[in-house]
Amino acid sequence: MKIPVQWLKDYVDINIDSKELADRLTLSGSNMEEIITSGDDIQNVVTGRLESIEQHPDADKLVICQLNVGKEEKVQIVTGANNMKVNDVVPVALHGAILPNGLKIKKGKLRGIVSNGMMCSEEELGIATEEVHGLMILPKDTPLGKDIKEVLGLNKSTIDFDITSNRPDCLCMVGMARETAATLGTAYRMPKMTFTAKTEENINDLLKVEVKDELCKRYMARGVKNVKVAPSPAWMQERLLDAGVRPINNIVDITNFVMLELGQPMHAFDKREISSNTIIVDRAKDGEKFTTLDEVERVLDSEILTIRDGEKAIALAGIMGGLNSEIQEDTTEVIFESANFEGVNIRVNSKRLGIRTESSARFEKEIDPNLAALAIDRACALVEELNVGEVLNGTIDIYNDKKEEGHMEVDSKWVNKFLGTNISADDMKVYLDRLDLKTVVDNDTLKITIPTFRIDIAIKEDIAEEIARIYGYDNIPTTISTAIGIRDGKNQKQKLEDKVIEALLGLGINQSISYSFVSPKVFDKLNIPSESSLRNVVTIKNPLGEDYSIMRTTTIGSMMENLARNYSRSNDMARLFEIGKVYIPREGKKLPDEINTLTIGMYGNVDYLDIKGVVERVIEILGVENSLYSRQQEFVTYHPGKTADLYIKNTHAGILGEIHPEVSEKYEVDVPCYIAELNLDVLFERAVLKKSAKPLPKFPAVTRDIAVLVDDEVLVQTIENTIRKQGGRLVENVNLFDVYKGKQVPAGKKSVAYAIVYRDDAKTLTDKDVNKVHDKILRALEHTLGAELR
Repeated sequence: MKIPVQWLKDYVDINIDSKELADRLTLSGSNMEEIITSGDDIQNVVTGRLESIEQHPDADKLVICQLNVGKEEKVQIVTGANNMKVNDVVPVALHGAILPNGLKIKKGKLRGIVSNGMMCSEEELGIATEEVHGLMILPKDTPLGKDIKEVLGLNKSTIDFDITSNRPDCLCMVGMARETAATLGTAYRMPKMTFTAKTEENINDLLKVEVKDELCKRYMARGVKNVKVAPSPAWMQERLLDAGVRPINNIVDITNFVMLELGQPMHAFDKREISSNTIIVDRAKDGEKFTTLDEVERVLDSEILTIRDGEKAIALAGIMGGLNSEIQEDTTEVIFESANFEGVNIRVNSKRLGIRTESSARFEKEIDPNLAALAIDRACALVEELNVGEVLNGTIDIYNDKKEEGHMEVDSKWVNKFLGTNISADDMKVYLDRLDLKTVVDNDTLKITIPTFRIDIAIKEDIAEEIARIYGYDNIPTTISTAIGIRDGKNQKQKLEDKVIEALLGLGINQSISYSFVSPKVFDKLNIPSESSLRNVVTIKNPLGEDYSIMRTTTIGSMMENLARNYSRSNDMARLFEIGKVYIPREGKKLPDEINTLTIGMYGNVDYLDIKGVVERVIEILGVENSLYSRQQEFVTYHPGKTADLYIKNTHAGILGEIHPEVSEKYEVDVPCYIAELNLDVLFERAVLKKSAKPLPKFPAVTRDIAVLVDDEVLVQTIENTIRKQGGRLVENVNLFDVYKGKQVPAGKKSVAYAIVYRDDAKTLTDKDVNKVHDKILRALEHTLGAELR
């Protein structure tokens, strides 16, 4: 948002220069991008009076001039100009001067006579509005030796602010005047809103408005007759140009001026073109063609809201007017529109149609519907002020769901504790009142009325932020955090994350970072069924685009994008991990659950055991006990025979395995991809960082090998769990050393061999002790799994 400082001064008194103003507004929360000063490209050009003019001795078309530039020594300039005379005051570019076209002026000789500069025309100063001939002649009383930028008013500054999407109230002069007044501790002034209807005619008798779609939140209309279309006065054209808007004519300029001044887009229709005397706000018809003001024919559909005269469209709501209803030189009756439209629809359709306007840029940020009334009053007041027409009586105002002011109570003691400050409740009231957050102090409680234009204030932390930025972030003392569990600057979660990152980097896996917002198309690419809970997502209200319009509920898609990007760049292998969040909506909760998630992805010379080994290393480094892997066959994103769920003490902690070939194909990856998605919150909850030393065993171990035939679908994990359960405390370790299928094994069977290590910490085991437990294990395998001893 470009804010001309000279225009800003119409609404608030400013007694500091533009740079200091920009710095102070930045400190109070308005992000300044740059300061643009007109005339910056003019240097060392001053005013001078011609003391004498003599003919050049060797050139008929050149003269030698002596100029007084406010110094004792005169400046001699040789020129071919002929429209000046003695005692005229002109702009003088001295030696070393720079002009807008980049021309550098240096002293030199013209036909043997020294010339110490150049006298300038409007064109050479870059201020000509039409073709000129000859030097610029200034008024006789112009002070000599003055910088030409100061004399011509070329030293005006414009501050360009980056207004965030949650502060649409600052997309206007009055909004920034409010911020400036609050920052400087002064007051701001609203522009004149009052006018007098000078005719008995009432717009309600001449025009009907029907709003047929809830995408239009409010629609207001007023009429003006006896309109005299002409160029706007110089002061209005200057204001518009300084803000980067091209003047067109007085009626259109009024609507643009009001939009820049108050932040409410407006539109003006030629009344003659509303032949039905009815304006209908409704969606377009599929395939309907419409020519906008930029003379481009566009094809519409039923997602686009339009302003219609009976059957035909005359404007794209909130985006751009139509060529068929623009203001003409002979227009005599005008309908002013001041409306409010649903922001997401405006943003989506503006992007689809390839039209980005000042109007759509404001509506898409959900501006205040109550602003419409202020804007249409201001437009009518300007009509009266400029004497360009007569405002009709009455107003058409369709506003079904009126937006009301909000109310909030905040404990001032809580604010001080939150900010680490010692601000009195009365001072807090002063800061909030300066922002039009009208406040009453009741003991230590701040009772705040929140105006409808402050859509960004919803919780008490927002109030604390408002107090902090006006109090001054630089005035808030530095304090040491008192958060529980923090040691050496990091809390427990951060330390555990560091251990995980260190371990994964040590395994040669590179860390990656992905956006938390993704495209809705990711679910189809991952083969996730339509009824899956993963498709229940948080939708972003004002997204960057469709590809970033929802918060992710799984990180698998993000990791596949990263693997696919590496594969497309001919990388033979990739080993990546990401620590991020997924966002799971919960019924009855305003905010989703944010689950910390570790995602590991790899391809190239790897298999299931590699990804499982990495997961096991993460579990080991965190000291997590009682981990269990269970076959997973229902999650269609993964290969059904090469996927496992991870459980920690019967709590699901993640999934790992090979991505289904169909999914890999959709990401254009022709090799197997392996991904693990782990719930870090579950792992961290059960992490044990404190290590205890275990003494070396005093008594020897006994190792027995066992080989059994089982059905092919029996999981090795199930066999191992049975051995450990039946062996109890005497089974120290169970090592799988062979799985065999072949001629000696019946079809549908497999041979599985283990080395079981027995040890008793209290005594030396005898054969009788071991046989008793070993036989118990064999019987359990036979009865529960149908195993046969080989």
